[in-house]
Amino acid sequence: MALHAMAAHRMRTLLTMLGIIIGIVSVVLVNALGEGSKRQILSDISAMGTNTIDIYPGSGFGDRRADAVRSLRAPDADAIARLAFVHGVTPQVQAQATARRGNAEKSASIQGVGEQFFEVRGQTLAEGVRFDHDAVQRLALDAVIDANARKALFAPHENPLGQIVLLGKVPVRVIGVTAPRKSLFGPAEGVTVWLPYTTVMGRLTGTQTLQSITVRVRDGAPMKAAEDEITALLTVRHGAKDFFTHNSDSVRATVEKTTFVLQLFISSIAVIALVVGGIGVMNIMLVSVTERTPEIGIRMAVGARQGDILQQFLIEAVFVCLLGGLLGIALALGLGWVIQLFVKQFQIVFSAGAIGLAVLCSTLIGLGFGFWPARNAAQLNPVEALARQ
Repeated sequence: MALHAMAAHRMRTLLTMLGIIIGIVSVVLVNALGEGSKRQILSDISAMGTNTIDIYPGSGFGDRRADAVRSLRAPDADAIARLAFVHGVTPQVQAQATARRGNAEKSASIQGVGEQFFEVRGQTLAEGVRFDHDAVQRLALDAVIDANARKALFAPHENPLGQIVLLGKVPVRVIGVTAPRKSLFGPAEGVTVWLPYTTVMGRLTGTQTLQSITVRVRDGAPMKAAEDEITALLTVRHGAKDFFTHNSDSVRATVEKTTFVLQLFISSIAVIALVVGGIGVMNIMLVSVTERTPEIGIRMAVGARQGDILQQFLIEAVFVCLLGGLLGIALALGLGWVIQLFVKQFQIVFSAGAIGLAVLCSTLIGLGFGFWPARNAAQLNPVEALARQ
């Protein structure tokens, strides 16, 4: 009976469902975009190295006296590496130099790192090998370059492995090229060259202290406990807390919290469209009750109870909203496919939970906004209803 009533007024039914369709499309797409963005950002964070703790000199980011603090040294990294929960440690120092090869030259960021750096940071090689512990010990002039350095200093089909590149006045031999990374924030444009940290300290900067230490914690180990133990160890070694730590898990938690709040805020705005659609359903159902008053009177006259009339109109309202919800989900999936096809930088992830929630919302709206018209229909006096024929 509900389907027959909907089919009898197709255009009115479609216009009634329009508000529900728009609301469902908004909710499903917002959730899919939010989930996709969150996964992409977390993937970028994981690509920089998961379960990592960075240690810097000073009291915190923005500390003007940090440059004067010369407390982090290579033995600190060795002491941290002996802790049970540590998977890998890499000291780090930085320098700037002009990279030259033939007529090509480019300003480069020189990163002095340990042999475990590429594993700690999740950096993979596209060509060649990375330097080992022996290279670190003997201050080897072995370099690993990034894809930008390869493009700037070498011809497209030229093999960079074994070639000599000048960093300032220091010649280094290229032994590896890192694979380019995809990032939500766009590709990196700078040129980066990685050398053993001992080489950078001994041959380029002449310093004896580190600028940072990065620690990768074993999977399953509690990050907060690991951070506390590292802090306690270095405080004892230095005699004071002249450093600060940065936990990658705090970044991950902040991203998840921020994206959830933003997603919830935008979804709440999209829900307004569902409420507007529900009001439209209620209005049309009230009009339908008025039009079909004689029909209601006849049904009551031949034995229909108030519960039967209430059920009939309530089911009709739920069917309108449920069908609108299904059409909205289908439209959202189609729009998501089109967006993904033409806008590559966005990742859209449709979750079964969000789709199920959309169906539940449309059903509840049908029940909520259809109850009043159905109740009015059920409480009609049969004699008055028949008199309106």
